[in-house]
Amino acid sequence: MAIIERPAPTVPAVVTPTSTYGVLKRPVSATGWRSWVFTVDHKKIGIMYGATAMFFFIVGGVEALLIRLQLAAPNGKVLNADLYNQMFTMHATTMVFLFVMPMAAAFANYFVPLQIGARDVAFPRLNAFSFWALLFGGIFLNLAWFLGGAADGGWFMYAPNSGPVFSPTNGVDFWALGLQITGIASLAGAINLIITVLNMRAPGMSLMKMPIFTWMITVVQFLLLFAVPVITVALFLLSFQRNFGARFFDVAAGADPLLWQHLFWIFGHPEVYILILPSFGIISEVLPVFSRKPLFGYPFVVFSGAAIGFVGWGVWAHHMFASGLGPVSVAVFSLTTMAIAVPTGVKIINWTLTMWGGKLWFTTAMKFAIGLIVLFTVGGLSGVTHSVAPSDTQQTDTYYIVAHFHYVLFGGAVLGIFSGFYYWWPKVFGKMLNEKLGSWNFWLMIIGLNLTFGPMHILGLQGQPRRMYRWTEARAGEGFFNLAFWNMIASIGSFILTTGILMFLINVWVTWRNPKKAPLDPWDARSLEWMTTNPPKEHNFDVIPTVHHLDEFFHRKYEEDATTHTMKQVATAEELMAEQERNADKHIHMPSPSYWPIVLAFALPIITFGIIYSYLISVVGGVIVLFAAYGWALESSTAPDSDFENNTPGTALAIHD
Repeated sequence: MAIIERPAPTVPAVVTPTSTYGVLKRPVSATGWRSWVFTVDHKKIGIMYGATAMFFFIVGGVEALLIRLQLAAPNGKVLNADLYNQMFTMHATTMVFLFVMPMAAAFANYFVPLQIGARDVAFPRLNAFSFWALLFGGIFLNLAWFLGGAADGGWFMYAPNSGPVFSPTNGVDFWALGLQITGIASLAGAINLIITVLNMRAPGMSLMKMPIFTWMITVVQFLLLFAVPVITVALFLLSFQRNFGARFFDVAAGADPLLWQHLFWIFGHPEVYILILPSFGIISEVLPVFSRKPLFGYPFVVFSGAAIGFVGWGVWAHHMFASGLGPVSVAVFSLTTMAIAVPTGVKIINWTLTMWGGKLWFTTAMKFAIGLIVLFTVGGLSGVTHSVAPSDTQQTDTYYIVAHFHYVLFGGAVLGIFSGFYYWWPKVFGKMLNEKLGSWNFWLMIIGLNLTFGPMHILGLQGQPRRMYRWTEARAGEGFFNLAFWNMIASIGSFILTTGILMFLINVWVTWRNPKKAPLDPWDARSLEWMTTNPPKEHNFDVIPTVHHLDEFFHRKYEEDATTHTMKQVATAEELMAEQERNADKHIHMPSPSYWPIVLAFALPIITFGIIYSYLISVVGGVIVLFAAYGWALESSTAPDSDFENNTPGTALAIHD
């Protein structure tokens, strides 16, 4: 089915986020910084998630640069052995738990309610609590740098190395307790989003009419719901061993250290898909828009995503082939590791066929989406080699593994996130990111990524260990396989990659300074989040839309010509918005701002501080938890009229939680 191409708008068609119909009464107190700190608006919470994740992305990037500076040349002196161990531990922890996961939460919080035609999430105050718990957990985790040293056992924190004998400082305690706080945030967010998707979809939106991004986020929330409790159990056991004299992983007491590995990787491999599936969802939204055709094989993309989530629970032990599991276990997990490549391959085929025959528009968002397909495929192919146990046993703990998971996570998850930045930026902030700077951003990141992680395949096959903090010229080798040459290339590549990310930050600054507003529908998009203003109103939609089609927004703009079987435009986004405003609901109920979520979240690091330093501090934290929970429970669901003021002429609207 052909689609008449619509050229990119050149003149912004601006629709202001304030109408004379269905306007909210804004709380008097909800201005300035208080409008952010006390907000329960899913959009503001999404922005705060994104800003927090970007901050930790910079922190993790600085840690990565220090690692590459240390390894750029033989006998590196940038970091000593102890600091190097802390650096690579915190780099991985930061990137996984404090960047990719929170950034996926940022997109989910902002766009899932919009994509399903809802006005907010199911539990707005719980949503705010999730964010503040994540922020305080991340701060608590990094305070270890200033209080005796960070965790030094690797992000996997294998026992017995993570025990008090081999890690006597408090770094591992901060790590274990900080991740428990962020785990609480993830669980609360998962429950909230699952209930939102199941109960708050617009009339007519069946599950098979949901956008793919919402589908992938839903799968991720179910993964979190079952995976986070597993790592929580492991972290509790580790914390009790370190702080209360328990001996769960003590070989001398008859315990088995492999218990930790099983618990960690039962969480750790679903975690890989928790990280990558949101980006799969993002590019599944981007590719159809910039290919000017529907997503090829929508049901296959949906069910392959669900299959990835399901099969992901059965592959964890391929991380443990070198631990002596035995031939039967190794054979079973080799087969399941091969099997999980099938639904992933299905998605790649669907994305490729979506572009095939389309009228491709190579925006920056589209470039990042295509980059994900190519580089994730590279990472996936190297991952398939790990299903072959003899090969995996040789590659384990070498730089070949580092190359593999960086192609998967950076070439996959991070490129997808950047695609989402460029695609949804005008929706969130009402301005278009600069496409020229965006191209520089893309190409520098692609070149830097391949120069950084490509050579690591060679380094790994030559036997360079993952966690060797320095290497000597005597071990460098000769010719093409010279370790000195490839380590230097990888380090140069890391700085090119950093320059690419810096171009994005420059782009954000330039865009923020630019007064020009984005058009209402700059990409000729397909899904419901574009059927409202840029940025969206507090209540998202003046009228909750009734859904009749997959890609409802597109089908309201275009109809099929019965003679030519092409899609002809029958309405513009501006006309659809004007119709919404004319028919706006007269009674829109939105939740009141609340300070109890931040108070309750702040109590969590106080409790964990007490576990490390003094139980009396934990008692104080516990009292604050009880006080905050009591205040939260008794908080009025409807604020009195005296607390609000009309900012615009229109119908007075109740505020309801």
